[in-house]
Amino acid sequence: MEEEFDIAESQSQPTFDLKAFLIRILSYWKLFVLFIGVGVFIVYQQNIRMQQSYRLSTQISVEEESNPLFTSNTSLTFNWGGVSGKVQTIITSLRSRSIHEKVVDNLQFYISYLKQSRFRKDDIYKASPIRINLTPNTSQVLNHPIKITCLDDNKYQVSISFESNTARVQNFDNKKRKNIDVNIGEFKEQFTFGDTISLPFVNGVVYLAEDRTPKVNDEYFIEFSDFNAVTAKYRYKLAIDNPRNSPTLNLSLVDVNKGKIVDYLNETVSVLSEDQLNRKNQFVTNTIKFIDNQLDRVKSQLTLNADSLNNYKQKNRIFNLSNESSAINAKLTGLEAEKDDINRKLAYYSSLENYLKTSNTFTDVPAPAVSGIEEGNIVANVSRINALSVQKSKYGATVRKDATIFADLNREIEGIKLVLLENISSANTELKRERQIINNKIAVEDAKIRKLPKAQQMLFDIERQYALSEKTYNVFLAKRGEADIIKSASVSDIVVIDPAKDTGATPIDLKLSSRYLFAIIGGILPPLLLAFLLTLIDNKIHNPQVLEKLSTIPLLGVVGKNNLENNMVVHLKPKSTIAEGFRSIRSSLQYFYKKHNLEGSKTVMVTSSVSGEGKTFCSINIATVFAMSGKKTALVGLDLRKPKIFGDFEIKNDIGVVNYLIGQKNFEEVVQNTKVPNLDVITSGPIPPNPSELLMKDKMDDLMRSLKQSYDYIVLDTPPIGLVADALELTEYADATVYIVRQDYTKKGMLNLINAKYNKGEIANLSFVYNGYNQKGKYGYGYGYGYGYGYGYGSYGNGYNDDDEKASWLLKFKNIFKV
Repeated sequence: MEEEFDIAESQSQPTFDLKAFLIRILSYWKLFVLFIGVGVFIVYQQNIRMQQSYRLSTQISVEEESNPLFTSNTSLTFNWGGVSGKVQTIITSLRSRSIHEKVVDNLQFYISYLKQSRFRKDDIYKASPIRINLTPNTSQVLNHPIKITCLDDNKYQVSISFESNTARVQNFDNKKRKNIDVNIGEFKEQFTFGDTISLPFVNGVVYLAEDRTPKVNDEYFIEFSDFNAVTAKYRYKLAIDNPRNSPTLNLSLVDVNKGKIVDYLNETVSVLSEDQLNRKNQFVTNTIKFIDNQLDRVKSQLTLNADSLNNYKQKNRIFNLSNESSAINAKLTGLEAEKDDINRKLAYYSSLENYLKTSNTFTDVPAPAVSGIEEGNIVANVSRINALSVQKSKYGATVRKDATIFADLNREIEGIKLVLLENISSANTELKRERQIINNKIAVEDAKIRKLPKAQQMLFDIERQYALSEKTYNVFLAKRGEADIIKSASVSDIVVIDPAKDTGATPIDLKLSSRYLFAIIGGILPPLLLAFLLTLIDNKIHNPQVLEKLSTIPLLGVVGKNNLENNMVVHLKPKSTIAEGFRSIRSSLQYFYKKHNLEGSKTVMVTSSVSGEGKTFCSINIATVFAMSGKKTALVGLDLRKPKIFGDFEIKNDIGVVNYLIGQKNFEEVVQNTKVPNLDVITSGPIPPNPSELLMKDKMDDLMRSLKQSYDYIVLDTPPIGLVADALELTEYADATVYIVRQDYTKKGMLNLINAKYNKGEIANLSFVYNGYNQKGKYGYGYGYGYGYGYGYGSYGNGYNDDDEKASWLLKFKNIFKV
């Protein structure tokens, strides 16, 4: 028995009803039409207000462009570390703020030229016939469109509205911002094209673009945007693609104005190319600066020596040395040049060593070739440390200071520094040894000179100093020319493959027609989801098939939906479908009685789970069909808590079962005749304080005995078994029990109690009657019976709810979906 109860209870658990879901979807067609209509309307409004966006691109390549004039003796350039290293450096540059600041500044993209359309102000860029040149070091108002109304070919009107007494302005030369005081309201003033505007919030010259003539009363707008905000916008909108880590970079940008995209991309490539060329030539630039300083120094010394030589010759009238002196002078001059070259190298090494030990950046180191140093290791390491320093400086603009890349660069730079310091130490030792040998040779030649006459010795010294200065000057001058040639021959490593160009770009936004498709889908989803959720949480019984799946209790019959205002449908419309349904129930009951060999008077008890399921409706009509068959029938109202049956028979409820049970009236006094032949009614009478106790008294046995003696069929209208225990007390008097289940009203969980009692054998001879059946009805809707029921589920202690009780907000919400 316990196992049967578990089975019955598991059968009553709610399951998803696919058929109910599909029918509910069909019933919501009004909602689908409403939501789809709203979605299409919203998309239409968005389409007519939206300005389309476009994407254009440019393609560049990063090449290893070596200088065609580079030789081992003109090592004034440095290597960047291969193409892959260049690509990553250039990507970093493109993402840096400094590049975009230059582009925005060059293009003046902080100035927008707008024209009012139906729903917005469109950025028309170069299509605008008006332009403005800003007065240097003046401030312009931010984010306030300034309207320019063309009055004629020469005059225009400036107007601007302020809603507060302060406005934000910015100086686009130094990028400083501040607040200024303005007058609330609209400002208007007329000007002539070409005149200088000097106002607190705008300063500049408005003029007409070349070959452009605006129409009278045409209106345009000039709007200034915050420089940093514009820079940030384009910086983050620029997309960089490096396919397969190749030397090729694809740059793309999205904007509403194609002309702006083209100009911004091309200007970005131009600024990048110039920046990379400058960085590439930085080594050469530093070297030229160093050479210029040396030339200035040597030139001064050369001029001084030339003056001394001329003065001495004129004063002592000695213009030429003897042949012997000339030979000694030539040899000594060569030795002095070699010594000067060694000293220049030692000075460079000393300077480089001090620079390495004291400086954190090595971008200003001149090329070793300037001092005649051709040591391969030193030349290569100086170039490498310079390149790493440039790269570190570049990363400093875009990468956080604590990034691991800086630690890696610093370690590499430190390693090169140690190698360079060792190389310098070795080179210094060798150069000093060579210098000592040359000093010895110079001493030998000096001894020969001291044997010459005094006048010739002095002229010899002066000529030797002049020749040395002249040779040094010529060396630096040659290096300066060499550096200029190399710098002018350098080319950028950025090669433009495809410049940005508007070749008929199509909008990247969703096509307008496609947006309507999404609107339709969006309109379908809410009702569909609503239908799914309501079906998922719906635990009501919607057809007899569901009832048969939920319980093993047999189904006695099915009764259709009553559309009359009176419950006596069998009496009023005996040929109706509902009347036929009750006749079928009568036949089934008669078969049941015969099968169980019941003779004489027979009783049927009618009950249900809760109020509103049609218990009284079925009681009245079951009694009526028995009476219409010529059998004496009694309908007994045993629902003592809230009597109902008297109203439909147009009789009073003053006297009834209660009066009999308490001994006030006898059996004949409580029986009332009706307009239905062979049908008598015993109403419940006044509502007692103790209905359950009354039904348990011996007087109830007397009542049933009297009924069986007087009538062929007795129909007991009892309270809902799911709310009170009264009906259970009356089962002993019933030959058959009919349990009413109403379509779209009775909840599946309500059957748990009756299933349990049936399976335990507490209620015998039990059958279901399926009430309110509407084959064409939609799931989830209530059906009116005319009589109306108001038993509140669980509120039986206060009596059944009144028929005219105001509907709850939930029922009102459900009525929205009623078809």
